[in-house]
Amino acid sequence: MKQQISKGTVHTVPSDLQKALSSDKAAVRIWEGLTPLARNEWICWTTFVKKEETRREHIKRLVREVKNGKRRPCCWIGCIHRKDKTISPSVQGILKKRSK
Repeated sequence: MKQQISKGTVHTVPSDLQKALSSDKAAVRIWEGLTPLARNEWICWTTFVKKEETRREHIKRLVREVKNGKRRPCCWIGCIHRKDKTISPSVQGILKKRSK
């Protein structure tokens, strides 16, 4: 039976992240203790990359950093997919620079 891993506020847990978390009981326990917003940030940070190699690195880093007590990904603009709040002007500026 596939282990249930809680999703974020907007994002569901993709299968590759589900597999990585499920293979580490400590990571699952800590993951389940995160808030839905924190889980959402981790999921978005993991999936919002362009290269598959980067995604794999983010998944490994997520498991390691969650186990080390990190609640959210560091040095990241945050999930832009949430509909319950507007994107801040500073994040809008970053996104505008990225699109050029």
